[in-house]
Amino acid sequence: MSSSTFRSLRGYNYRVWAGGAAVSNVGTWMQRTAQDWIVLTQLTRHNATAVGIVMALQFGPQLLLLPLTGWAADHLDRRKLLMVTQATMGALALGLGLLTLTGLVQLWHVYVFALLLGCVAAFDAPARQTFVSELVTEIDLQNAVALNSTSFNAARMIGPAVAGTLIAAVGTGWVFVINAASYVAVIGAMKMLRVHELYLRQRAVRTRGSFLEGFRYVWRRPDLKAVLFMLFLIGTFGLNFPIFISTMSVTVFHAGAHQYGLLSSIMAIGSVVGALLAARRDKPRMGVLVVGASVFGAGCALAALMPGYWLFGMALIVVGVAAQTFTTTVNSWVQLSTEPAMRGRVLAILLAIVLGCTPMGAPLVGWVADTFGARWAMGVAALSGLAAALVGWRYLSTYGRLSPAGASQAKPGSWDG
Repeated sequence: MSSSTFRSLRGYNYRVWAGGAAVSNVGTWMQRTAQDWIVLTQLTRHNATAVGIVMALQFGPQLLLLPLTGWAADHLDRRKLLMVTQATMGALALGLGLLTLTGLVQLWHVYVFALLLGCVAAFDAPARQTFVSELVTEIDLQNAVALNSTSFNAARMIGPAVAGTLIAAVGTGWVFVINAASYVAVIGAMKMLRVHELYLRQRAVRTRGSFLEGFRYVWRRPDLKAVLFMLFLIGTFGLNFPIFISTMSVTVFHAGAHQYGLLSSIMAIGSVVGALLAARRDKPRMGVLVVGASVFGAGCALAALMPGYWLFGMALIVVGVAAQTFTTTVNSWVQLSTEPAMRGRVLAILLAIVLGCTPMGAPLVGWVADTFGARWAMGVAALSGLAAALVGWRYLSTYGRLSPAGASQAKPGSWDG
């Protein structure tokens, strides 16, 4: 890889932030794996719908709290806000870990902790995404966003494999406790930042109706409407990997905890590759989104048809590359084309879609897996990718191959979302 792929790491603040976030991301993926496993195998009898409910409770607040989370990201001190949210999420992980270690944990406990974690994460996610713009120059923002995704998905490759090994060796409780400890790294990194070297952007003016202004802004932008609608389709019906991988692993291939964690890590290999490829691009393009959505749909269809564990894992690599290419390009498009004063609210809408709408589809996908089988659930994901590709193709046929800068100047036309 060229050194330009990692150019954001030349800055002290981004380097410190990235180091702390990498440790915390590994812990987060360990917890997600352990949480899905304990629900699917210990607290229920392979009930995919219960896993879908946990996802709905954990990610639903992204949608319900949208008026507050976008406002907080645009108006509050993001560094201080992140220190509070990270500390709170660490405390919640510790609480669930202690319940599990003492043998008192029940399914409703997991539901409650998932909901509380979701409420805190709803404030954390848009603040964390927009805070990246304060760590690097505008020129390096696309690169920093892609490297963030690389770190997140490298953790996604490491975390589930480590979690699977720990679950088999010492149980799920210790996985939650280790995740709680991992938050110390990112909080420490936030304290080590050189505050005077942050690139402070224009903040929004506090006015009545500022939340609705975020939706008005998106509605006036045909490119944002197209990109976010594509994200809605794939985010709602396609990014339900905890359900797909866990149900395929347990009900189709009859694998144990270690093999389940390994499958998540295998898919993350593709995600890391997709993120690194995005880091090399100067600008996000609509054509890349269309190709990413198409390959995602085809990859999910291929995975659904795979007859064996390892062939399924190889198909997941394709899905990982496509999914990460698509989501990173969407994130970069929104960040680079949105005015700094509106960035927090528009990113909150983006995150509400990718994290808040996934729970809307999760119970449905879980029901399909329980009723018709895990392979049919992956078929739903395949259709979502193909539908998103059609939306992008329609935008291209109307506006051409515009970059974010050109798209932001486009006037609303025949594309009506």
